[in-house]
Amino acid sequence: MDELRGIDLNLIVTLDAILTERNLTRAAEVLGTTQPTVSGAVARLRTLLDDPLLIRSGRTSELTEKAQALQPVVRAALSEIDRTLNVRPMFDPHRSDRQFRLSASDYALSVMTAPLLEVLGVEAPGVSVEFSPQGALDPIDLLRDDVAIASASHGVPGKRRSLFSDTMVCIVRSGHPSLDDDGLGLDDLVTLPYVQVALADGIVMYADETLAEHGIAPRVARTVPGFLPVPFAVAGTDMFGFVPARLADLYAGELDLVVARIPVQLPVLVESVFWHPSRDDDPALRWLLTILRTVAERVEFAGDPA
Repeated sequence: MDELRGIDLNLIVTLDAILTERNLTRAAEVLGTTQPTVSGAVARLRTLLDDPLLIRSGRTSELTEKAQALQPVVRAALSEIDRTLNVRPMFDPHRSDRQFRLSASDYALSVMTAPLLEVLGVEAPGVSVEFSPQGALDPIDLLRDDVAIASASHGVPGKRRSLFSDTMVCIVRSGHPSLDDDGLGLDDLVTLPYVQVALADGIVMYADETLAEHGIAPRVARTVPGFLPVPFAVAGTDMFGFVPARLADLYAGELDLVVARIPVQLPVLVESVFWHPSRDDDPALRWLLTILRTVAERVEFAGDPA
């Protein structure tokens, strides 16, 4: 594997997708990222390997001789990483004592942890889950963790499956002086102090993107690392913030908060589970994805009449 020395793992994962798909757009889809990001990685790889890797042949692209020689080496490198991380070839949930690694935002963990542990207690009593908070995700994270749960809009690499959705809402304290018929105006969104959510550097949240699209630059008074602190930061102040509706419902009564109408349509939050493509053949992972889907249905339809 001398050809790969000096290349970081992110580039090896991208190289594998390029060699397999032979198309930058399809490689980007497999990785769950954008074509410009893949194009930038290809430029680095071509410099490091001193080879164009792909050459045009009519309307398609073909691998260069060096790229063809590298393809089994890259696959072997990723397989070695899988073996290092102890991906087991056989899985019996009733007898397994495997510990899965799952990263997610504080919101996803708050709504999924309890039902997930309940389902595991019945389906696989010996299986456990190591939970970890989530920042910006890259292919290395998807090799270190079994799965990551994140918003589908954040450009997370890897393969994904949608789990559940929620609506984003604006929250303020009950009796807020700027409330007019239970709503805030555009001017309020500009002048009132704002609690901003920043999960990680470079990740722009739904609400901030939507406000920016409408030319609104809120007056950030406090920045918090997740959704859970927002209700507590807003309570008893003149600040406003945005949270998933399930969190608003959970804390509205306890913290004397209300949902305020705003003249901006916020997008739906879709939480998805992501995993690295090299784990597709892991039966334990396939089982875990099924369990997460079961848990997601409980989250999605909680409170609905039977």
